[in-house]
Amino acid sequence: MSMAEEGRHVLETARADRSVWLMKCPPVVTRSWQSAAAAAAASSGADGAAASASASAHHPVVAKVVLSLDPLHPDDPSSLQFKMEMAQTDSGNTPRSYSLNMFKDFVPMSVISESNQGKFSLEGKVEHKFDMEPHSENLREYGKLCRERTNKSMIKTRQVQVIDNDRGVLMRPMPGMVGLVPSGSKDKKKLTPTKASDVKRTRRDRRELENIIFKLFERQPNWALKQLVQETDQPEQFLKEILNDLCVYNKRGPNQGTHELKPEYKKSTEEADTA
Repeated sequence: MSMAEEGRHVLETARADRSVWLMKCPPVVTRSWQSAAAAAAASSGADGAAASASASAHHPVVAKVVLSLDPLHPDDPSSLQFKMEMAQTDSGNTPRSYSLNMFKDFVPMSVISESNQGKFSLEGKVEHKFDMEPHSENLREYGKLCRERTNKSMIKTRQVQVIDNDRGVLMRPMPGMVGLVPSGSKDKKKLTPTKASDVKRTRRDRRELENIIFKLFERQPNWALKQLVQETDQPEQFLKEILNDLCVYNKRGPNQGTHELKPEYKKSTEEADTA
């Protein structure tokens, strides 16, 4: 491994003991800080040593933190209140003040940065963790911002395009498309075949349907429900009601999932056959 490669894998720890804050920011705050950083980088126009030497001059103030403390109870952690005020915000209803809710019960963490040359550095260890939320004085503006964001998300972005070619050449099916038949085909088929379950069936007279069911069970002793629906061309629910009176449903065994006549009806059909 070359010395250049070894240098890239070295972790700089000179600032490892520096205390840093970890904050969970709303998207509007993140966008505001990123735009300020991009503007500062564009205006500086310098990199390398010159940029690091004048870093403080080219990093604008984006926010300030106001700490409130109860002087009568200075040792009470609950008396500490943090408030962040943005130096500049986007136009509209973007809040300027935020409350910082502090947490100390979190997993120990450190901040690591990577330079453009691929070098890693420890920037410090996290001492406090904060969750930012709009301050009470900005709740009305933040509510307007949320409504604006919701309204924007509901705007339809689909567009209607007028096709100049009115002969429909661009709308012809491509080769291999399933379910579409060219207009010149001799054997025209239905594009969307109608399923048997979609057909509206008309109920027969109950006595007539019972006679049909008895004749079907003379042909074979066991029938599945789907087979009976196809044979009788009757609504499934109506057919189930009659089968519950005439048949027994096999839940197990070699004829599982089929219906067969109850013993008393089997005897009557056998007597009719012998007669």
